[in-house]
Amino acid sequence: MSTLDAAALARRNPVGTHVLVGKGLAAGALADAERLGCETLQVFVGNPRGWALSPGRPADDEAFRTATAERGIRTFIHSPYLVNLGSPTPSTYDNSVAVVAHNLRRAAEIGAEGVVVHTGSYVEPQGDPAGAAERHAAALGQVREGLLPLLETLGDDAPWLLLEPTAGQGRSLCAGVEDLAAYLDALDHHPRAGICLDTCHVFAAGAPLDEPGGATATLDRLVEIGGPGRLRLVHANDSKDVRGAFKDRHERIGEGHVGTAAFNELFAHPATEGVPFVLETPGSRDDDNADIPLLKRLRAEAHGVAR
Repeated sequence: MSTLDAAALARRNPVGTHVLVGKGLAAGALADAERLGCETLQVFVGNPRGWALSPGRPADDEAFRTATAERGIRTFIHSPYLVNLGSPTPSTYDNSVAVVAHNLRRAAEIGAEGVVVHTGSYVEPQGDPAGAAERHAAALGQVREGLLPLLETLGDDAPWLLLEPTAGQGRSLCAGVEDLAAYLDALDHHPRAGICLDTCHVFAAGAPLDEPGGATATLDRLVEIGGPGRLRLVHANDSKDVRGAFKDRHERIGEGHVGTAAFNELFAHPATEGVPFVLETPGSRDDDNADIPLLKRLRAEAHGVAR
């Protein structure tokens, strides 16, 4: 076990939460993040449940980009929930591509490291279960057609496109670690296609995070499939439901079925070196919420640092 000081711990695994833009990126999101003791943050740059391409305000973008860089607060954008590259509805697909492209552009403008995109779902032909495999393959073809050209525009210093596997509800294209193999294959394992691992999602899809060694094994397998350096962000969430329930219902850390030991393992794993942990738990933006200090304590315990 390594021993790191507080500053080194924060560099290795910054801890923060998703914050609201409110008054603006600088006056709203960043101010709230600093008040909460965040070392990293995540935002929406538009309506999370709409298709509108919000242009942003250049002065606010510059103020936010400069301030986060000066403070060393690493930033991520979450794309709208409506995005589904596997949808058979042409308008949904076209809007999804446009929104992801827009969010990548906004990420560059505000200095964000990456854009989180849910990996989407497909529609099984009604009354034709045998056609599900064909529809699944077609949906992965759409993912390739929509995302690969965007990935090709991203240089070494550009924001990452971060693929977030879902909890397995519905006809998920990528739920859990194993499904990442086919998804990354569809994108030719592009070097700018990173992974955002949501602990509630992967647990809901069956990962044994609630067992000793389960989180370690999950990350081992993720590295086997994606290769080193592809994990770029962890969404740190406990689960209201049991393992394998295929339900995306987040719970506060330690108050759900995942438990705290899994986060000790995640913090200690070599694959999370340099990877931020962002909360999306109930009340994680509240002043009295305990999840940020709890994650920082679990991080310290994972590296033998007393707090």
